[in-house]
Amino acid sequence: MPTAPHILYCNCTYAQVVSKEVKEAVLRKLCESGVPFEAVADLCEMSARKDPSLQRFSRCGNLKVAACFPRAVKWLFTSANAALPSDQTEVLNMRVQSAEQICQAIDNPEITPNLPSGKAVAPPANELAGSAVVA
Repeated sequence: MPTAPHILYCNCTYAQVVSKEVKEAVLRKLCESGVPFEAVADLCEMSARKDPSLQRFSRCGNLKVAACFPRAVKWLFTSANAALPSDQTEVLNMRVQSAEQICQAIDNPEITPNLPSGKAVAPPANELAGSAVVA
C-alpha cells in the first residue's frame, strides 16, 4: 500500500498571482480535511533565499504541491539546490485549476507525476510574474 502523499501548500503571499478565492478555498479544505499538510508563505521567496526546507520537501517522496505552474515549481526547487523527483511529485496549479479540481486531487491518495521532463530552466516571465525571485 503506497504511503499517503505529503501535501505542501504555497500561499503565494508576495507574488499574489493566485486568486484569493482559490487559495482560501484550498486552504479551508485542507484545514477541514484533517489531512496533514505544510503551508508556506511563498515558494518564490523561499527559493530566492535557498531555504533549507525546500531540500527537506524534495526528499520526502510522494509530494503534492499546491502552488502554480509545474515548470515554475520545478525551477524554484532546482534553483535552491533541491531538485524534485519527477516520478514522485504532482504540482496542483492554483493559477489555472479551480479550487474544486485541486481539492479532488488532494483527496486522491495517488500521485499523478506532472513535472516537465528535461533540464529545469527558468519558466517564461508570465509564469513567475510578480514573484519574489530576482534574476
